[in-house]
Formats: sequence, C-alpha cells, structure tokens
Amino acid sequence: MSNQINSTLGDLVKAGGGIIHTGPFGSQLHAEDYVAQGIPCIMPANMRDNRVDLSNISFISDEDAQRLSKYLVKEGDIVYSRRGNVTLKALIRKNEAGYFCGTGCLLLRPGNLLDSDYLTYYLSTPKIQSWIISQAIGATMPNLNTGILSRIPFSGPEKSVQKKISSALRAIDDKLEINNRINAELEAMAKTLYDYWFVQFDFPDANGKPYKTSGGKMEYNTTLKREIPAGWASGTLEDLGQIVGGSTPTTSRPENFTTNGTPWITPNDLSDNQNNKFISRGAQDVSVEGIKSASLKTYPAGTVLLSSRAPIGYMAIARNELTTNQGFKSFIPSKNYSTEYVYYAVKNSLPVIMQNASGSTFKEVSGAVLKSIEVMLPAFSIADNFTKTVAEIFSRQDKLEQENQQLTALRDWLLPLLMNGQIMVK
Repeated sequence: MSNQINSTLGDLVKAGGGIIHTGPFGSQLHAEDYVAQGIPCIMPANMRDNRVDLSNISFISDEDAQRLSKYLVKEGDIVYSRRGNVTLKALIRKNEAGYFCGTGCLLLRPGNLLDSDYLTYYLSTPKIQSWIISQAIGATMPNLNTGILSRIPFSGPEKSVQKKISSALRAIDDKLEINNRINAELEAMAKTLYDYWFVQFDFPDANGKPYKTSGGKMEYNTTLKREIPAGWASGTLEDLGQIVGGSTPTTSRPENFTTNGTPWITPNDLSDNQNNKFISRGAQDVSVEGIKSASLKTYPAGTVLLSSRAPIGYMAIARNELTTNQGFKSFIPSKNYSTEYVYYAVKNSLPVIMQNASGSTFKEVSGAVLKSIEVMLPAFSIADNFTKTVAEIFSRQDKLEQENQQLTALRDWLLPLLMNGQIMVK
C-alpha cells in the first residue's frame, strides 16, 4: 500500500493538531451536580457499538458545562472508557457535538491527519483491542490512561484512502442503525398494544370498541385486589407455561462442550443480546456428552428465557431448540398462552419477581417463588387475538435481528482485511 503511515497514535494526533486528555475527575463534578435536563454527559455505560447510547444518559447544567468546557466534545471525537472494559468507545457524530465527556472517560480528538471513522474502525480490530487490554493497568480493574492511548501503534494508509475504507464500513453500520431503529419502533408498538389490552383493558370488544372505555363489565378480583374484565381469572406465572431450569456440564471435561452442538445459553450471553428480542446461541454449545452428564433438557423454539440470578431480569425468546445453564428459569408456553403473550406477561411481572428474590452473595429467584407469583389470566380468546395482532411484529423483529447478525459478521470479516490492505477500496 502506497504512502503507508507507520507511527504511534499520540504522534499522529499531536502532528495533526488533535488532543488526547483525561475526562473530568470526580472532584470536578459531584453526584449532586447532575440534573434532570441539560447537557448529555457521556459515561462508559452510554457507549454501545462505537456509538453514543442515549438511553439512561445523565445530564449536567449549562453552567457546569461552561465551567468545564474543555470536556465538551466535537464531531469526530472519540470518547473512551477509562476503566473496566477499556475497549469501550463512542465516535461523536454531528448531532452529538456539544455533549460532555464524563468522568471515567478519555477524550481523543484525532486531528487532521486521521479520519475519525477510519480510526474508530482501526481501534476496533482484534489486534489493537488485544494490545490495549494487554497494556491496561490494574490487577482488579483494568485502567486506561492518555499514555497508553498515545502509544497505540498505527499502521495504515494516508487520510484520503482512510476515508474510502471507512465509507465502505460505515455503509454497513448505517444499515445496522436503521434496522435497530425500526426494531425499537416495532417493540414500542407491541409493548403499547400489550399495555392497552392487558393493563388498561381496552382490548377490542365484540363491536371493535375499547372494552373498558366503552363500559365493558369489570369485576373485583380478591386475589389480585383489583378490578379485571368479567370472565378473566387470577393465577400464577406457572399458569402461563412450564417453568424449567438449566445446569452446567463439568467444565473440566472439554468433551462436554463443542462448537457445533446444542446451543447453551448463559446470562452473559443475554447481557450481550440486550438490543435483541430473540437468541439462537451463546458463546458455547454443549455436546451430546455434556447434555447427558448434566442431565440437561432441551427447550423448543418459542421458549421465553428469563435470567434468574446474576442478574435477574434478562429476557429473550429462543429462536431454535436450545438449553441453558442454571442461571435461568424459562417458560415453555404450553397452557393456552402463546410465546408473544408470555413474553410480555413475564416482562410486566419483573418488578414483583425482583422483589421476591433472595440471597446474601447475589440475588436469585427460585422456581418455587416464580410458581407462586400471582398474575392475571385473560380469556384465552383475547390472548389469542393479541397473538394474531402482534405476530407479524415479532416476525419482522426476528428477521431484522437475523439480518443484523449477518451484517455484523460481514463487517467483522471485512474489517481486518481492509485494515491490512488485503482488500482494496476504489
């Protein structure tokens, strides 16, 4: 590759008029300084897929932002997590200029010798991520500093070629973002329908009108201690389907695990799946030997997975037959209620489920506890109509998520090949 640049990130940033500096310290910004509305404050928790995730973001006042104006980000900046997962980062886009680089972060302003998009992808290659992890300081919790960022080795083309490469990769990421936005809108639609039908009780009556609003008969349920539509009943989560657990084969026997066996899901797999509703497999599969040794049961497609400890409340729907470790209590819809209904009914019960968790080291909810949690049981006909109404939404979400998996695999395959010049972009 002609005009190859071989240097360190720090030298290139400095030569191009950029900066690398630490975000504000806790002494500069206290807990009481955060406000309900104001300037968005980017923390490591707000970094996802190299983008700023605005969900659950904190804010600081305009006054504090001006007082600490050196930490206001510009388009093209890269904000890094300073501790914990030191490969977390977010590229600042045009609409995020003026946000605040929060505590626990490092601010990298690439300067005019580097294309910010290209640099973000370069820093995402397995080779550079491994280098960063190996250099991070701290036995208990890895820490990143400006010195480590500055020493990152850089080997790549001149900026004009960087832009061509990043443009090809960005096209994939832009499509991923569009799919995620559509998926989120579909999820909001389905959840709104569930709330409208089963929280507000305004499902369509025999005349197609909102049931409760149109004067539909309500009856007081002494178990639930509230009014529910006439003919509906109370029960427990067990009435929604069979509640099943999982286990872990002996890890000292490598033959219990394989790369092409039965998908075996752990809570960590759901942690990495939080933007998705469905899951196909986790980091590991179990072999036939592993299933036998741990007396594992396999669960059919449509099973609703619920992590029951460390942490409680991660959920997903099995796209195919799979099994889980002991960190789950899952629901096999088998009692007149569909996967679609069970998914939202369990999600709606999460606050009560968490309240009933116990444990000194970490909280856990047992199968016995789940089987005792009271829920409303709608008429089967209404639940069935809900399923028919949202089935197409679930199907579209599933297709979008699978498309995203394929796009992500394509991007991750192209990334190192484009970076080392094995594939050229015209």
